[in-house]
Amino acid sequence: MANDTALPQAFEANTRKLFGEARYQRFLEALRLPPQATIRLNPFKGPTAEEWCEKGFSPIPWCAEGRALPQRPDFTFDPLFHAGAYYVQESSSMFVSHVVRHLVSTPVTALDLCAAPGGKTTTLRASLSEGSVVVANEPMKVRASILSENVQKQGHPDIMVTNNYPRDFRKAAITFDLILADVPCSGEGMFRKDPQAIREWSPLNVDNCAQLQRSIIEDIWPTLRPGGYLIYSTCTFNEDEDEKNVQWIINELGAQRVDIPIDPSWPITGALGTGLPAVTNSGGKEERQSVFRFIPGFTPGEGLFMAVLQKPEAGATGKPAKKRPTAPRIKPSAYQKTVVPWLEEDPAMGKGTWTLIDTPSLIRAIPTRWLPLYEKASDALHLIHAGIGIGTPKGKSIVPSASLALSTRLHRTTFPQVEISGQQALLYLHKEAIALPSDTPRGLVLLTYRGMALGFCKNIGNRANNLFPQEWKIKTSHLPEQAVDVI
Repeated sequence: MANDTALPQAFEANTRKLFGEARYQRFLEALRLPPQATIRLNPFKGPTAEEWCEKGFSPIPWCAEGRALPQRPDFTFDPLFHAGAYYVQESSSMFVSHVVRHLVSTPVTALDLCAAPGGKTTTLRASLSEGSVVVANEPMKVRASILSENVQKQGHPDIMVTNNYPRDFRKAAITFDLILADVPCSGEGMFRKDPQAIREWSPLNVDNCAQLQRSIIEDIWPTLRPGGYLIYSTCTFNEDEDEKNVQWIINELGAQRVDIPIDPSWPITGALGTGLPAVTNSGGKEERQSVFRFIPGFTPGEGLFMAVLQKPEAGATGKPAKKRPTAPRIKPSAYQKTVVPWLEEDPAMGKGTWTLIDTPSLIRAIPTRWLPLYEKASDALHLIHAGIGIGTPKGKSIVPSASLALSTRLHRTTFPQVEISGQQALLYLHKEAIALPSDTPRGLVLLTYRGMALGFCKNIGNRANNLFPQEWKIKTSHLPEQAVDVI
């Protein structure tokens, strides 16, 4: 074991039986190795995949933006990590990209049901057609805040973040074309990284998780439109939380399996145990599967189970939700004319691309095309982020937020820009004062590192006030002399 913690005997017995002896021994050998560091490029911000190849990174075959690093750096001290140029993500979970690109080719409304910390959410949005919107939900309040931070750093405006339980979405009368449910699980896929996951494991915990997972899917199923897709996933290996729950969804909710083509050279395992065939169609240059297992020792990463299901066209249950009027009910912001020129327009929408909304603590810019969805969510759900957080009114001016600085839709010419060094960037991210060039204009300044926006400061002449969010700052007391450059 990489963390020298003995595996529970019951886990060993169950997993050996499920995997078979040869596969289990290879799995055990992998657990003794350190975890592999992998990152996923933000295609809306970062360098191209070709540039990554030049740095000698290994590709992740099922995700064009994914790369494996030769060793794990300290990402905290890379300013581009904070700028949202890439996301540190386990390689197996990047398979969402491959699945989604095969499922949908037109704009959709998608839900990431158990979304924190945000890796699958941002993978999902990067894989969907432009015009799509993702609702990223996290029931736990602290984790929802982390999710919101990561989403805003990635900079895409077509994501809203909610802090709700699955049953709350039924009351909101919102339906989805695609639901990603990476459900809470017994965490067997975390054993190599986290010895606490080993200590907390028990057969009773597995049973409890399996029942909770069924409850979650049952609660959210009515919000999936007929013909819509459910991607069910866990980071655990046992059959109770994986294949048996998929079979339960099929039997009890009427779901149908959906085959996804994969390259036969990818070392992905199909269904194990009983009840579900491992490969539904095999031959030639392609296999088609609806159930996917990523097992350490065979695939890079910590382990993942994923199944793709569809709600039948005739599978609507219960009374249809009453349609609400689609005309906007929210009063536009008094800052509409001031702020809209700061943002890039959608060519199809022109000047109507953005609707600005005043909330008690923040001005938000919402893509107008999904304003009715925003209204439903703000009425019935605990909405903690949507669109772009523009800033906070202060008298006749606006104190701009980091969300605006990091947005991919900010007109970069709106504010004076100052390129800073790696050491200055770390000081800024540590919420310390930094010195600006003497010819820097007074007022709001957008700070950049290697050409990528980090955030705002306000130059008042003798000093620059740091406007980086206190809750996002680098927490460590010690900063290295040089910044880390991962990409």
